[in-house]
This record gives sequence, structure tokens and C-alpha cells, in this order.
Amino acid sequence: MNQIEPGVQYNYVYEDDEYMIQEEEWDRDLLLDPAWEKQQRKTFTAWCNSHLRKAGTQIENIEEDFRNGLKLMLLLEVISGERLPKPDRGKMRFHKIANVNKALDYIASKGVKLVSIGAEEIVDGNVKMTLGMIWTIILRFAIQDISVEETSAKEGLLLWCQRKTAPYRNVNIQNFHTSWKDGLGLCALIHRHRPDLIDYSKLNKDDPIGNINLAMEIAEKHLDIPKMLDAEDIVNTPKPDERAIMTYVSCFYHAFAGAEQAETAANRICKVLAVNQENERLMEEYERLASEEQLLEWIRRTIPWLENRTPEKTMQAMQKKLEDFRDYRRKHKPPKVQEKCQLEINFNTLQTKLRISNRPAFMPSEGKMVSDIAGAWQRLEQAEKGYEEWLLNEIRRLERVEHLAEKFRQKASTHETWAYGKEQILLQKDYESASLTEVRALLRKHEAFESDLAAHQDRVEQIAAIAQELNELDYHDAVNINDRCQKICDQWDRLGTLTQKRREALERTEKLLETIDQLHLEFAKRAAPFNNWMEGAMEDLQDVFIVHSIEEIQSLITAHEQFKATLPEADGERQSISAIQNEVEKVIQSYSIRISSSNPYSTVTMDELRAKWDKVKQLVPIRDQSLQEELARQHANERLRRQFAAQANAIGPWIQNKMEEIARSSIQITGALEDQMNQLKQYEHNIINYKNNIDKLEGDHQLIQEALVFDNKHTNYTMEHIRVGWELLLTTIARTINEVETQILTRDAKGITQEQMNEFRASFNHFDRRKNGLMDHEDFRACLISMGYDLGEAEFARIMTLVDPNAQGTVTFQSFIDFMTRETADTDTAEQVIASFRILASDKPYILAEELRRELPPDQAQYCIKRMPAYSGPGSVPGALDYTAFSSALYGESDL
Repeated sequence: MNQIEPGVQYNYVYEDDEYMIQEEEWDRDLLLDPAWEKQQRKTFTAWCNSHLRKAGTQIENIEEDFRNGLKLMLLLEVISGERLPKPDRGKMRFHKIANVNKALDYIASKGVKLVSIGAEEIVDGNVKMTLGMIWTIILRFAIQDISVEETSAKEGLLLWCQRKTAPYRNVNIQNFHTSWKDGLGLCALIHRHRPDLIDYSKLNKDDPIGNINLAMEIAEKHLDIPKMLDAEDIVNTPKPDERAIMTYVSCFYHAFAGAEQAETAANRICKVLAVNQENERLMEEYERLASEEQLLEWIRRTIPWLENRTPEKTMQAMQKKLEDFRDYRRKHKPPKVQEKCQLEINFNTLQTKLRISNRPAFMPSEGKMVSDIAGAWQRLEQAEKGYEEWLLNEIRRLERVEHLAEKFRQKASTHETWAYGKEQILLQKDYESASLTEVRALLRKHEAFESDLAAHQDRVEQIAAIAQELNELDYHDAVNINDRCQKICDQWDRLGTLTQKRREALERTEKLLETIDQLHLEFAKRAAPFNNWMEGAMEDLQDVFIVHSIEEIQSLITAHEQFKATLPEADGERQSISAIQNEVEKVIQSYSIRISSSNPYSTVTMDELRAKWDKVKQLVPIRDQSLQEELARQHANERLRRQFAAQANAIGPWIQNKMEEIARSSIQITGALEDQMNQLKQYEHNIINYKNNIDKLEGDHQLIQEALVFDNKHTNYTMEHIRVGWELLLTTIARTINEVETQILTRDAKGITQEQMNEFRASFNHFDRRKNGLMDHEDFRACLISMGYDLGEAEFARIMTLVDPNAQGTVTFQSFIDFMTRETADTDTAEQVIASFRILASDKPYILAEELRRELPPDQAQYCIKRMPAYSGPGSVPGALDYTAFSSALYGESDL
């Protein structure tokens, strides 16, 4: 036998996935609370003797009787059923250390990593280390293997106690110390499993010592559980020792282990019913969201509004339409996008849960399928497409129309003012009684009128062209425009005819008249074109202009500066004409001619020329100011363009980058799904926080539209591009999060480990050659072959009906996961649920309502009673319920 070195020590540590986590470490320098130490001595000694008596022995003093290691090794053999190495029979210290080390080696071989417990301290009778070692043995062999509803060890034992004592009044088990001080918890455990041993209704919460002693006496007499604690120690200690209580309570668990089969069956039924109830809730929620009063009705109301392309007659009305559309895009549509996305997420989650729980797929009511909603949404998007462009084009058209209409009115008014009374003048026969001079004057005056008439020919043609364009642009007041234009044209034709007739009459009379005043004639010849020039200048200076760029307004400013450069020459002409008029007046005055100083050959007087010249000089600075104001407005518009472009050029790439990051995260293996979910949640948080930038850009876009700016050479992004990208980004992150949630749900429901999930993802990514999250059929076949599947054509066709039921030619990662989990995991079946009900019914073909209320939680027991049909088979009794038909319906048509 090898000599054991006395300095060797063992440590004990519990792995998180092997045992319950140690709540506190044993410390060499920290003494136990005396009350706790007393309770542990008594409890651990009784627990050890309950096993050692099977070997015909026992211990009296826990720190003394284990010092030589012999009874310690015997205890381990009894509780494990395994043989330990042959002990050393010597009585020397190193023999004892060797035996204790053999026992500690065996404990370590069972997966327990020992910490701070050495053989020497046990041999030396260290009570703290000895109690710690016994607690380690109790944890490993009495508590570790306890499992209740996916919890184990301490948590499993606590949950078992809570489940068993839940129906009892004055019992609230929350821990393994103070919750047991009144003794009602122990009595409730006994009564739950053996109601014949104790009358719980007669117990008094105010008699804790009596309750505890009663429970311990019954347990020792009828359940073969030795008395391990003193009632006084439990009641009089503010916080009883947790380990002592756990050790004693675990004996009840093992004593009643035979009854756990019924509890397991009840748990299975509870789980199945809980899944079914949750699925029904999700179905009802889907039907509510997709109802006529919600999303579909909103879509049906909105489409006719978007399809209405009836133009308004005024700019204000069209701008109101544009404002309504902006409200729709920014206020009304985003919540509906969210509702549609949430509806799709709920539908996918429901179908995944139904598939995982082996239930038939959910079929929504007629007209409420996801495809119906998607079709309606597509029709909405189609109607919306081009609506805003139509609005803007209509606004441009109306702006152009209003400009032309105003221009028509100005030119028409100018012409009508000029033409007023001209027909009456041309119809006069004043030349019949006039002198020669007067006749010649009338002839020259008529010549001047003809010159003036020819000068106005261009204006009349412009008026007709503007009226024609207004008709082509569908101007709302085109009838009045056409009527006014027709009157002007008819009058113009009459003026031409009358002018020709008067000339002929004057020429006939001219032969009789020889005198002509050359000065008057010269004045008339020079004054008329100068007057026409001033009228044209005034018309140009008052002309309404519309521009859309700095270059266009600069061109107008340049033209205006060129016009101003001609003013000195025009002023010289004015002075020359004024000199002629002065000369006429001088001659009349000098020669005392009895004739009016008015010029018989001209309708334009010097006063009129002066007045028009003053008017021209007044209009020049006004024109300067209007041009400069328009230049400032165009500069402001340019700043708006640059401001919008700077933000759009930053937001557009940011959205694209986020889309790429999300796409990469959905196909890369990055560890646990929860880590991927956290990363995606962070993406979602960042995206939501980025919404302020989108809102700011919307505000700048509104300013641009209000300024009637229709182009932007500084960016390729439009607001529509940004909106579509933003909506796609929100939808993509929501759907990606839903996919990961579905994978987590699948993993947890099927018991798949994270390593298996990563292995599935690695296999899928390897054969996803195009890296788009999809495998075609040949890639999927190669993947299955690499995983060891022996595929014939019939078997592969069967598998494809599972992973690609719609025959789209591709396999998604979710379909791949569903197939792999279906191949590897075990799910509940109707037969398993029927078998569970049969256990609760004590092998009867029916079950009673009282049995359901006793074994199931109240809400799920009532759920079964309400939906379970009456049993009418052999041996039926009043109130018998048919659990076989109920269980079959759970896995058939979902009509419960």
C-alpha cells in the first residue's frame, strides 16, 4: 500500500451545471454559529445513522467516529451502492489519513471538486471540516439528483416543497430556514402524500413546537425518517440552519418519491395545456390586429384617397393636398407600418410555437391571412407611388398657370387701355371741314397711329399666345380668358380695317392740302417711337418674373444693368424731342400764329413724355430692389439645398451600413443566440435613437418644399429614398430580432445546446454558397450527406416537403433548424398526454373533476373540466370525463 503524504488536501467546488451553487465557502478561520453547529451535528449524525444502520452500525460522535476513515468509507459504500478500495486496518495516524483520502478520492470521482477539506483535519477531529464534508456528501448523494420542472438540487427541492404545500393555508415556503419554523410546512408535506396520518385542519399555527414534534414523530414512525432536529432548536433560533433543514426535508422528498410519477404526469399535462392556452391567446390577438376595424380597414380607406388624381383649381388647395399627404407619410402611415410588422412577427411566433409543440398550423379567418394583408399593403404602396410627384407637378403647373394668367391680365389691360376710343377716332370725318394744314396734320397723325398700331401687333400676338398656353394647361378660368382674348382680336381686326379706310380718305384729301408744319412732323416722328420705347420699358420693368436658380436671376440682373446703360442715350433723345417742341412754341410765339400750340400730327404730348420718363426713372430702382430680393431668396434656397444634401449624404450611407451590419450578424456565428440578440437589440436601440436625424431631415425637406425648390444638384438622395430606406431598416431589424427569438424559442423548447445551435449554423453557412441566408436543393442535399444521411430520391423528396412546403426552391435557416430539431428532439405527443391522464386517473378510462382539481393548478384544472367531453364508454360513472378524446383534440384541429 502506498504511503499517503499527510500534507495532501482536497478542495470541493460545485459546477453551475452539475450541482446547486454553494451559497457560502467553508473558512478555516470562521467558526460556525453555535446554534447552527448544534443543529448540524444532530441532523448530520441522524442522517448518517439512517444509512449506516443498513450495515448494522452507527456513530455517536460525528467528529470522533469518522477519524479513522473506516465508517466514512462504509457510509459512502452504503449510500452509493459501490465498493470503495480496501481500507487500511492499522491504527496509526498515516493509516487513518490514507482511509480518509480514499473516501475523499471517491467523492472527487463523482464530479465534486473539493475545496479547503483535507484528510488531516478530519483525522484531527476538526468539527467544522467534518460537518462540511458530510454536507458535501449530502448534497451529492441526497440533493443533487432532485429535479422538478427543469430545476434541480436546492432550487428543485424548494420548488417541490412549494408545489406540494401550495393548497394549504398558512404555509408559504420561500426558503429552508424561517419558512419551516411553525411546523405547518412539514405537516403539509405529510398530509399531501399521506392524508390518513395527520388531520391538518386541527393544527394551530400558534403551536410551532407541537406541530414540529407531531410531524417528526409521524415521520419516524410511519415514514422511516429518523428525528434529526429538536423542535425547540428550530423555533427558538431566529434563523434555523439551512443545511440541517434541507437535509431533513430531502428525506421527505425521497420518502415520497413513489408519488412523483403522478406529479410528473400532472406537470406534463400542465405544460401541454399552458402551451395550448398561450397559442389560443396568440390566435385571438392576431385576429384582433388583422380585423376590419384595424389594419385592413385603414388600408381600404386610404387606397381610394391616394388613387384620387383630381386636380384642384388653386395653389392653396393643391398645397393643402400636399400637406395632407405629408401628414399621412409622417403621422398616419408609420404606426400602420409598425402594426403590419408586429402582425407578421406575431404570426411567425405563433406558427413556430405551434410547430414546436407538434400542433397543426394556424389558419386565420378568411381574408385575414398574412398574404391578404401583404396584398392589400402592396396595393396601398402602388397607389401611393407617384402621388407625391403628381402633387408637385400639379403645383408647378398651377404656379405656371397663375403666372401666365397674371401676365395675360397685365398685357390685356395695357392693350385695352391703349385701344380704348381708337375706333371712334378712326370713324371721325373731321378732315372734311379741316384746313389744308389740318388735313395734312390729320394725315401725319394717322401715319403715327399706323406706326403705333404696328408696334402693338407684337403685344396682341403675345396675348393670343398666352391665352393658347393657358388653354393647353387647362386653366380653370379659361372661358373668361378666351372671351377677353377674342374681344381683343376682333377689335384689332376692326382697327386694321378702319385704319386702312381712313388713310385712303386722308390721301384723297391730301391733294387739297399743302401746308405742313415740319417741326410738328419731326416731333411726331421722333416722339412716337420714343413713347413706344418708354411704354415697352415700363412694361418690361413691371413684367412679372419667375426663376428657380441663382444663374437665372443673375441673367435678369445682367439684362437690367444693360438696360440701365441705355438710359443716358434715351435721355439725350428726350432732350432732343423737347427741343423740337420748344422750337414750335417759339415759332408760334415769334410769328403770332393763330394756331394751337398742340401738335396736330401726334397724340403724344411733351407732358406725357415727361410723365412717362419720370415713371421709367421711378420703376428702375423698384426693379433693382425686386431683383435683389429675388437674388437673396435664391441664395436662401441654395442654402436649403446644401443643408438638406449634407444630412441626406450622411443618413443614406448610415442606413446602408446598418442594413449590411444586420445582414452580417444574421449569417455569422458569433457565439450564444442571447449574445446575438443583445447585439441586435443594441442595433435596434441605436436605430431608434437615430430617428431624430430623420425627423430633422423631414423638417428641412418641408422647408425646401415650402420654398418651392424642386431640384437639388448637391445630392442623389431624395426624401423618398431616405423614407423607404428607413422603413426597410426598421422592418429588417424587427424581422431579424424575431428570427433570433424564434431560434432561441426552438432551442429552449427542443433542449438544443448552444454548441448544437452553433454547429447547425456552421453547417448551414458552409453550404450557403451565395451567402444570402438560403440554400438551394442541391446545397441542402450536400449538407445532409455531409451529416451522414443516406438519401434516396424518395427520402429526399419527403424531407423537402418538410423544409420547403411551398416549393420555392430554397431552404431557410429556420426551416433547417426545425428539421434538425425534429430529427433529434423529443416532443410531446397525444399518446404521452393520454398516458399522463391515465396515471392521474389510476388507470381508469375516464377521470373525475375532483381528481383534476387535486392534481392540477386551479386554472388548468378548470380549463380541462370546461373543455373535456363526458365519458360514455364502459364503466362510466356520473361526472366521468373523456380524457382520451380531449388529448387527441389537442393534437388535431385546434378548435378547443
